[in-house]
Amino acid sequence: MIVGAGFAGYRTARTLARAARGRAEITLLNPTDYFLYLPLLPQVAAGILEPRRVTVSLTGTLPDVRLVLGEADRIDLDGRTVHYTGPEGEAGTLAYDRLVLAAGSVNKLLPIPGVAEHAHGFRGLPEALYLRDHVTRQVELAATAGDAAQRAARCTFVVVGAGYTGTEVAAQGQLFTDALVRSHLLRKGMRPRWMLLDIAERVLPELDERLSRTADRVLRERGVDVRMGTSVKEATRDGVLLTDGEYVETRSLVWCVGVRPDPLAASLGLPMERGRLLVEPTLRVPGRPEVFACGDAAAVPDLENPGQYTPMTAQHAWRQGKVAGHNIAASLTGGTLRPYRHKDLGFVVDLGGVKAAANPLGIPLSGLPAGAVTRGYHLAAMPGNRVRVAADWLLDAVLPRQAVQLGLVRSWAVPLDTASPELARVPGAGERTPATHDSGPRAAGPGAPAEGDGRTVLGGGGGEDTSRTITAPTPEPVRTEPASRRVEEVSGADAPAAGSAVGGGGGEDTSRTITAPTPEPVKSGPAKNRPGPEPAKNQPGGEPAKNQPGGEPARSRPAAEPAGGRPGPERARNRPDREAAEKGSRPERVGHEPAPGPVRRHDTPAKGDQ
Repeated sequence: MIVGAGFAGYRTARTLARAARGRAEITLLNPTDYFLYLPLLPQVAAGILEPRRVTVSLTGTLPDVRLVLGEADRIDLDGRTVHYTGPEGEAGTLAYDRLVLAAGSVNKLLPIPGVAEHAHGFRGLPEALYLRDHVTRQVELAATAGDAAQRAARCTFVVVGAGYTGTEVAAQGQLFTDALVRSHLLRKGMRPRWMLLDIAERVLPELDERLSRTADRVLRERGVDVRMGTSVKEATRDGVLLTDGEYVETRSLVWCVGVRPDPLAASLGLPMERGRLLVEPTLRVPGRPEVFACGDAAAVPDLENPGQYTPMTAQHAWRQGKVAGHNIAASLTGGTLRPYRHKDLGFVVDLGGVKAAANPLGIPLSGLPAGAVTRGYHLAAMPGNRVRVAADWLLDAVLPRQAVQLGLVRSWAVPLDTASPELARVPGAGERTPATHDSGPRAAGPGAPAEGDGRTVLGGGGGEDTSRTITAPTPEPVRTEPASRRVEEVSGADAPAAGSAVGGGGGEDTSRTITAPTPEPVKSGPAKNRPGPEPAKNQPGGEPAKNQPGGEPARSRPAAEPAGGRPGPERARNRPDREAAEKGSRPERVGHEPAPGPVRRHDTPAKGDQ
């Protein structure tokens, strides 16, 4: 059982599958069905690579591994089970003989006012897609802004954190925005401004000084405002206050200060080292011989530097995954477990275009040679999509980039404080419990109702929306037909009490039309504008209106106006006498949140259904 399909989890599954050769059942639990190659994510945000180029199919490249989509909520070490939540909100349990914890990491937060509300991280594909759309939108809005100050604010982009990710985002972003303003007549004269902040003394502080100087020089020559020893003191909707006292007006704050281990590791109650699970050099958890951990979630002793632990990098996670797969196979067959040792082969940092900083095998490179080495390394390290990535690089070199915003990911869908950066948030879908994951307060989407307010709730779990519409009782129709006749319910079941909810939860919609008791027939003959044997037009209780379940409710009701084409209550024009009586029993939809789409039936029709 492997939890997580990042660099460590994916490599563990692939190594173990090759060693087992079908003699072991391998289960991989992951929220997505792909492995994400994170080092190329800045190129997705800059429009160089399409999103699918940096994703590798798990089922396509791991045919002998069983993939279970879901997020681990709790691990029962004594019962040897993993409890998880599926993409549609369903709960599940998986048993194991051997467990590999490779849950990875999430965005690192600092107690700075306004950062969690106004900044966005860069750990998953949804965040890269959002940043690409956001940057494009700000440049387009700046081109039509009449105020010079507003135009400058929209063209200012602040990146906090000068490590691998922050440096590459700033470098690629400056090239991207320069291309956006260069090819458009109305945008000529605009100068996008990118700022890179860090409290460290130099760019890329974890690398060799020569690489750091190379990266710093390239960024400054490109126009990036690099400020070391400076960070954000407070963030607002319209700008950021820096630690040196300067206030910078901006609409874009990218948070790349680092990562923290997934809080799932801390929930096990085992010895920890700064949020990482302590393991032996063989990646086995002390006292739990059936549990292994690797990647960002594990504190692995650095045998090359005694007394230290290996840093949280993709290079270490990839190598640890191979050792974990070998050691699990050895533990099942009685073989010898090998300790994790590493030899530094160098680092590469892509600075966009043909510029890069690299030191393969300790040889410092810059310029075109470093760019060639960097891209060659990425092609060799990727477990798939090599031809597609190379083709996109070639097309980007000869064709202009497509400067369009697709609007697929909104700001509220990629909050900074989340335990699942690999998934875009869905309205109404819950986060993993704070008791297990320190994900902070839940940020609701636009128009998301408060608990118990009775408004329309959209969303079930994972990508499928289930709609529940709260309606008030239908007014009593005036009829001359027998009192025993009533409108058939859409679902064919007994009608609930007045004011009950229409629709179910959990991905399956079942709709019920709530009807009131039929009154006694009127004995006198029909008068003008009064319903007789035939029901009056627009009155409930007679022939159901077209495309409406169970008759058309009155139009003077204080109900929410349904979306076009959706069966729902309409307002009666001449029934104001019922408005005051029904106001207290009927919740209203508040705000500008659009009504959900048509209710779809997925259940089997029962006898008598219409």
